[in-house]
Amino acid sequence: MSIQHGQQDELNRSMKSRHLFMLSLGGVIGTGLFLNAGYTINQSGAGGALLAYLFGGLILYMVMVCLGELAVYMPVTGSFQTYATRYISPAAGFSLGWMYFVGSAATAGVEFTAAGILMKHWFPNVSIWIWCAIFICLLFSLNALTTRGFAEAEYWFAGIKVLAVIAFIIIGCAGIFGVIPLEDRPAPFFENLAPSGLFPAGIAIVFITMMNVIFSYQGSELIGIAAGESDDPGKNIPRAIRNVLFRIIVFYLASIVVLSAIFPASELGLMESPFVTMMEIAGVPFASDIMNFVILTAILSVGNSCLYASTRLLWSMSREGMVPKWFGKLSKRKVPLRALLFTMSFSLLSLLTSVMEADAVFVLLMSIAGISVTISWMGIALSQYMFRKKYLRDGGKLEDLKYKVRFYPFVPLFCIGFCLFILVFLAFDPSQRMGLFYGVAFFVACMGYYQFRMSKQKRKNLSLNNKDDHHVM
Repeated sequence: MSIQHGQQDELNRSMKSRHLFMLSLGGVIGTGLFLNAGYTINQSGAGGALLAYLFGGLILYMVMVCLGELAVYMPVTGSFQTYATRYISPAAGFSLGWMYFVGSAATAGVEFTAAGILMKHWFPNVSIWIWCAIFICLLFSLNALTTRGFAEAEYWFAGIKVLAVIAFIIIGCAGIFGVIPLEDRPAPFFENLAPSGLFPAGIAIVFITMMNVIFSYQGSELIGIAAGESDDPGKNIPRAIRNVLFRIIVFYLASIVVLSAIFPASELGLMESPFVTMMEIAGVPFASDIMNFVILTAILSVGNSCLYASTRLLWSMSREGMVPKWFGKLSKRKVPLRALLFTMSFSLLSLLTSVMEADAVFVLLMSIAGISVTISWMGIALSQYMFRKKYLRDGGKLEDLKYKVRFYPFVPLFCIGFCLFILVFLAFDPSQRMGLFYGVAFFVACMGYYQFRMSKQKRKNLSLNNKDDHHVM
């Protein structure tokens, strides 16, 4: 049951359209593109990578339009966790919220560690934990001051990444056609994209690498979480969804084509970042430093987004009575500071993995983080499916929806089916099987805990009612 709150407990609606656009775009263009794109091409070939990103883009489109209908109709902070609670079941909302929270909070901690390691490139004698502490303080301050401060920081973080990708595509295309000479390489044109190299490992490998693609696209759902702090959600959310979908697919597909045309797939698997290598052989001055800086901003952007998403989910769950109300308290600047502190402390636990070398803990946290987004996407699609059924059953008219999913119910059902197919396929891949089991087990454990807690609460209420009846008699 939702809890009623006064206006003083509401978040400020201070996010503009440009903030929403960059928030979702920045959450997607990050390490998944700069570091994992080459690995995906190496594993599945140029054709396989393009097919995987296209298929992932189709799933992303279905998720985003489903989320758009829900977020425009009911723009609340917490988004898909709240929708799942209202339109699927409270247990589903509780489990979905905690799974996404743990995944985001753990990922934020891992990103802090990665940023500290990256700083060794410039300051090899400074301990990693010092940089971790600096970045933690920086992002905590940005999130603790105001929502507008977080949004502005993410806007500029994302802007740097977008400009870097555009520059990479332009320079890469010039190198492909020989306009810019590539070091020790003739102009490749499209020789590496010959039919024999498109699917070197067959079609089946595409589905095994799909989880890498889903990881790359995760973060789009932040538009829904931020809906409760948008100044005009009915106008800003549909616009942000349209713009982000188009640009994400274009950026990813163009980058895959450029990388595949310049490098053979066998080389890409050996590079730490093919973006850095391509810039270096194209003769870009200080290419290593420039791309290292861009990747650093990408890492900090992801950490920034994860802190925001986890904090808002925890705040929203407190209003639904699923976590202590203590987390729902806002600061004078209308920021859920207590939820932010808890999220930050949870994220700090994952920093211990770089010191203690706790491989099992690291794998567990990353597995939950990875699988959580796929299950969350399924929850978004199912929530929209259930919402539309209830909306029509209660006499609602489609023309009254400011933003609606076309081809209902095929879009949400296909989305659920595709996500489920990807999860099932992971069971046949030994390298990803444990991640699937960890993620599903955590989700089931959350469902079981919620049912047990509710059952215990009902027994307690029944006992109190019986005592009251006996007292009356």
